[in-house]
Amino acid sequence: MSIRSKLFATVALPVLSVSVAVPPAVADSLMKPFEVAQEGGGQSDEELLLLQKQRQAEEEAARQAAEQQRAAEEEAARQAAEQQKAAEEEAARQAAEQQKAAEEEAARQAAEQQKAAEEEAARQAAEQQKAAEEEAARQAAEQQKAAEEEAARQAAEQQKAAEEEAARQAAEQQKAAEEEAARQAAEQQKAAEEEAARQAAEQQKAAEEEAARQAAEQQKAAEEEAARQAAEQQKAAEEQQKAAEQAQPGDCVVPEGQDASTACPPEGGKAAQQPAITEEQKAGEQPPVTEEQKAGEQPAPTETAPGTEQQPQTGEGQPVPGTEQPQTGEGQPVPGTEQPQTGEGQPVPGTEQPATAEQQPQVQQPVPEVVDTRTEEEKVKIAEDPAATDETVVLPVENGAAVLDSDKDADNSGGNQAREQRQKLREELRAKEEDVAPPADDAAAQAAIAAEIPADLPQRIEANLNEKGTRVDEAPVFVVPETTNIVNNTVINNTVINNNTTVNNITNNVTEVKVVEQVDNRVILGVGDQIFVRGDDRPRLRHDAEETYYDQLPRGRTRETILRPGGYRIVTVYNRYGDILQRSRVDRDGNEYLMIYAPERDEGPRPAIIDVGYELPPMRLRIPVRDYIADVSDDPDRDYYEFLAEPPVEPVERVYTIDEVRHSARLRDKVRRVDLDTITFPTGSAEVSMSQAKTMRKVAAAMEKILAKDPGETFFIEGHTDAVGSDRSNLVLSDKRAESVASLLTEVYGIPPENLVTQGYGERFLKVRTQEAEQQNRRVTIRRVTPLVRPVAQR
Repeated sequence: MSIRSKLFATVALPVLSVSVAVPPAVADSLMKPFEVAQEGGGQSDEELLLLQKQRQAEEEAARQAAEQQRAAEEEAARQAAEQQKAAEEEAARQAAEQQKAAEEEAARQAAEQQKAAEEEAARQAAEQQKAAEEEAARQAAEQQKAAEEEAARQAAEQQKAAEEEAARQAAEQQKAAEEEAARQAAEQQKAAEEEAARQAAEQQKAAEEEAARQAAEQQKAAEEEAARQAAEQQKAAEEQQKAAEQAQPGDCVVPEGQDASTACPPEGGKAAQQPAITEEQKAGEQPPVTEEQKAGEQPAPTETAPGTEQQPQTGEGQPVPGTEQPQTGEGQPVPGTEQPQTGEGQPVPGTEQPATAEQQPQVQQPVPEVVDTRTEEEKVKIAEDPAATDETVVLPVENGAAVLDSDKDADNSGGNQAREQRQKLREELRAKEEDVAPPADDAAAQAAIAAEIPADLPQRIEANLNEKGTRVDEAPVFVVPETTNIVNNTVINNTVINNNTTVNNITNNVTEVKVVEQVDNRVILGVGDQIFVRGDDRPRLRHDAEETYYDQLPRGRTRETILRPGGYRIVTVYNRYGDILQRSRVDRDGNEYLMIYAPERDEGPRPAIIDVGYELPPMRLRIPVRDYIADVSDDPDRDYYEFLAEPPVEPVERVYTIDEVRHSARLRDKVRRVDLDTITFPTGSAEVSMSQAKTMRKVAAAMEKILAKDPGETFFIEGHTDAVGSDRSNLVLSDKRAESVASLLTEVYGIPPENLVTQGYGERFLKVRTQEAEQQNRRVTIRRVTPLVRPVAQR
């Protein structure tokens, strides 16, 4: 191979291959020497070698240039990539900003569209509302027209039915009036006969008094005549004695009835007859009245009617002062013997007739006077801390009565002697027991009896609600309680106090319950020397009722069911005397709220009227009087919800019946009371004005709040009067006052009637001890008695 060929193989060919990979300009510069070499063809080997070295240098330069070119391209590519990345990030940022701006713009446009849509919807709704109102007005007009036509039709039917009913009632009333007239005629006939007998007795008594007066006059005339005759005889005797003294010596005066021969000496003289002068005549006394004179001057008195006593007389047959008709109870006349009264309680029509022998109760002495020597400052101090004393706590006002009603009863029965005995008992009890704080809540008050409540109590309650009975058409008439045997002595802690002293107002002998009289839906019962009023609150409970029906149950029980608007019902189980055995409220969903229930005594016989408080010792009040009694007039802004929701002030021994609470001041003393002294009843009235009704607003709101928490609560409303008027009329009046306030709470403030129990006590529990008219004694009191009449666990 020639050197030219070798050179081409070793130099030109690589250069050509490089020229393929390098840019055209560089390739041209590399290839140009070879082209020259090819064209010249006459160079020497040295030249060729030089050329070869030159070509190698050029190749090296080309290589380096290629590497630099490649490095530059890579750097350019890197920078381009970084720029691309930065551009992409910038583009992404700008895109995000644009997206955000677009979203904000879209939100603004959406809000504007929403607002426009709402305005459009409101406009359309207004148009639809207007159209609906026009349609409703049209339909209402049509319905009004139809209702008027229906009402006119129903009115015509009701008018016809009313006329038929009126005719039927008129016939029944005519029949009843005839029967009543016949009854009244019989009563008047009987009254006339009794009046005739009374007048005959009075005439007989007047005749006897007139005969006695005439006999006294005749006796006086006889005495005067006898004195006159004695004076004349004395004068005649003195004249004869003077004549005898003037007789000549030797004359003999012969005494009357003596022989002259024996009376005169033998030598004789003139004898003169002289009547003998008795010792009585000498003394100037009247001669004794003969039996015939006695018989002729003093007619024998007629026999006194059995069972009546001859009243001592003075003057012209007038009764001796202080021998008026016997009194009973708190100084009131014996039931059935009152005369017409004026003042607080007017006499009940038809009650002026004298009581029969069977109706005469036991005669009691007037109410004993209580003398309290404590100063007003001492009374105020005791009222602030009653637990510091064992004495009777009284209201710190002029003539303030005892704070506890059981203490009032003791004062009325035994006066200061009863106060001393109760103070002694409290001292003994204090020595035996620790000074325990009052219960903190209702559950704590019933803590001692929680174990005695049957485990199956809910089943028993449910059984009374669903027990099968016989439906009756009319409300049953309850019977009068029967005779009750009461222990002959009062016993406290196994200690006999005194057979003649009442503790906690217990009558201590066998009593008989009798009907004294009946006034509308109230009956006055006589028990020993006391009288009570029993009302029928079922008409009040039926207020706003949709339906009321009765079922006769076994053992003489009656179940009353009252259906009310809203779908709930009130179920009450009574015994045959009208005592409440159970009362429950059942709502539309079947939820049952127990209101009244005494579990351990629901099936046994109930005693009649008896104060079960005799089993308990005298109560010791351990809280300030202000926390025990709330006077609305003195503290109108008080929180009455907190006050009424407070638990009893001492433990509860068992669950009591509502009638036991009615008849026991000792039991009622366990719970606080609100005195509605802003309700100032006029004398003899039970009406409440609306202006005074407004003063009950806060108390009613508190009761409503308590019932919202527990619909099974029971409130006890007591009515009271002052001491003016008869006991009977005051009892009826006080019961009407309690009922008036209960009706007002229901009709004005919406308190359900089933949560209210009423009872009147007349003048028995005076707030101020006075027999005069006193506004503070004409009042109504409210207590929450729930923890006394049902187990606390049953809510």
